[in-house]
Amino acid sequence: MTDTLTKTAGANAPINDNRKAELLSKQVKHIDIKSFDARPIVDAMADMSFTSRDLGRATNIYNQMLADKDCSIFLVIAGSTSAGGCMDLYAELVRNNMVDGIVATGATIVDMDFFEGLGHKHYQALEIPDDDTLRSLYIDRIYDTYIDEEALQNVDHTIFEIAESLEPRAYSSRAFIREMGKYLVEHGKKDNSLVKLAYEHDVPIFCPAFVDSSAGFGLVKHQVDAAKEGRPYLMIDAVADFRELTEIKIAAGTTGLLMIGGGVPKNFIQDTVVCAEILGHDDVQVHKYAVQITVADVRDGACSSSTLQEAASWGKVNTGIEQMVFAEAGSVMPLLASDAYHRGLWKDRPVHRWGTLFDK
Repeated sequence: MTDTLTKTAGANAPINDNRKAELLSKQVKHIDIKSFDARPIVDAMADMSFTSRDLGRATNIYNQMLADKDCSIFLVIAGSTSAGGCMDLYAELVRNNMVDGIVATGATIVDMDFFEGLGHKHYQALEIPDDDTLRSLYIDRIYDTYIDEEALQNVDHTIFEIAESLEPRAYSSRAFIREMGKYLVEHGKKDNSLVKLAYEHDVPIFCPAFVDSSAGFGLVKHQVDAAKEGRPYLMIDAVADFRELTEIKIAAGTTGLLMIGGGVPKNFIQDTVVCAEILGHDDVQVHKYAVQITVADVRDGACSSSTLQEAASWGKVNTGIEQMVFAEAGSVMPLLASDAYHRGLWKDRPVHRWGTLFDK
């Protein structure tokens, strides 16, 4: 984030606005799971083999979560599916009471969803020149998707403005993201924002690595400016994140996980079981249902690729109702979500509103 952005890059070369506009000419269109009924194809895939059958079983497990009125469902997101076209999909899950809590990366929530909530867009890369050229144009690249860096800097500044407006104290990421949702209700330009809808539906969002995103730039500027002026500043309390998420797990009892990608969000939500036990709740249930969609290789020993069977050895997940799907999530989540939406099991679910657990 810079306060002195002068639209120059590299060795003070001016940005070619025409070339930039040419590269940022085709917006990513987010898929609408209501517009098509995936039940027939998912049913057919369940009778096939390999990844097709895995997806059929994963979709069935998610529908079991929705049918279980005692189950609270956590949507867990890592990776760039929000930028790649799944943003409205996730929003519909919140709007239709198909998830009760969210654990995600800071990039997913801030750089992608909040970014579009402010009116900015992601773009398809119709061509990919060398990345030094993209840098000279202030275009950031996620594989075949472009982001306007100047628009992203607006997110940095907006986070800074929100921080400046709040009482200077410690906030969990959930509490700060709730303020971001409130900001979008008042100033946002997109209805299908996960951050905005979660605020309106009291669905808590946790980002265990919150500052590893545009939020970090805005919050650092807030703290540095406040320190220079001799005034107090707010901070993000990562321990409060873990405590609050564990409190929800304890209160919820039966839980299910719908995980896209892996990494920190995956481990963070799974660890609530262990944390609850350490706090003396010996009767806490492991996560009863679990689905993970990932392309990570199981052989590298990483968290993202560790199987749900492996998680059972740590006392985190039930081995009986789990499914790994090894696929790029943007290619299979629309099928899973559309199937669940059109089966309609969400219509009879109780509304948990776990965000109200922390209302003063």
